[in-house]
Amino acid sequence: MLKPHILQLSSYPDWDQTALDATYTCHHLPLSAPDLIEAIATSGGAGVPSEIIKACPNLKLIAIYGVGYDNIDLSLCAERHIQITNTPDVLTGDCADLAVGMMLAIARQIPSADHHARSGAWTRTSFPLQRRVWGAKAGILGMGRIGQELATRLTGFGIDIAYAARSEKPLPYKYIPDPIALAAHADFLFVTAAATPETRHIVNAATLKALGPDGYLINISRAANVDESALLDALESHQIAGAALDVFDAEPHINPRFAPLPNALLQPHHASATHATRRAMGQLMRDNLAAHFANRPLLTPVL
Repeated sequence: MLKPHILQLSSYPDWDQTALDATYTCHHLPLSAPDLIEAIATSGGAGVPSEIIKACPNLKLIAIYGVGYDNIDLSLCAERHIQITNTPDVLTGDCADLAVGMMLAIARQIPSADHHARSGAWTRTSFPLQRRVWGAKAGILGMGRIGQELATRLTGFGIDIAYAARSEKPLPYKYIPDPIALAAHADFLFVTAAATPETRHIVNAATLKALGPDGYLINISRAANVDESALLDALESHQIAGAALDVFDAEPHINPRFAPLPNALLQPHHASATHATRRAMGQLMRDNLAAHFANRPLLTPVL
């Protein structure tokens, strides 16, 4: 029996690749297509350039190894009757964990404290006092799966939680629908919203001004949700206390303005990057592929 053919646009760990190769004939994008490779590399890890979609007349399914699908032309896929799946839920906990870790790291300056201890500076001077976390106010911009998991974790710190979303939810947290008002309320503003045309630059100069000189921004969603230029201006001028970021506009090429900023904590887009979660993501992606080729309902359809 002939194996179904799939086009693979990125590399996978051995445990995923071995399983894929056993079931499918995997075609890899050739290195002779640098423009497409660059387009994939800058698409946030879950993108399929429209050029590839248009070049594949028999394409029926796009299986995303991740949650985001903002870098896929949904209208084009709908027009061509192409289904899309992603891997929600299985990475929710890891993303919430990293958000809490980033909050602690930026508020208590944990990376700098580590350097202070390792470098021997501790023998000469005490590490400066830092910001207390417990009992603070948090604003969660986007109260979906990750936002709710994050809120559950923050509750353990005695943090006063408020959130913004498309509509109020039956949750025991304060609903502040306006992002600027939410920022003004918060000591820590977490961005967990999905990236859509409506949320593009939802954190902008006005939002950051409202967050103020004692406020911190933590983004574990998509770079497009934050106006990166406005954020850099705010960090450089100390308009806000700091920012912890797992995503960037041109990642992995980070704007060099971030490098010298001690009030910026930078992470390499790895919120879901644990062994257990990546295995679960790969399994869900393969389960969706198996369902498609067996003409069964998709487990996690986007389109």
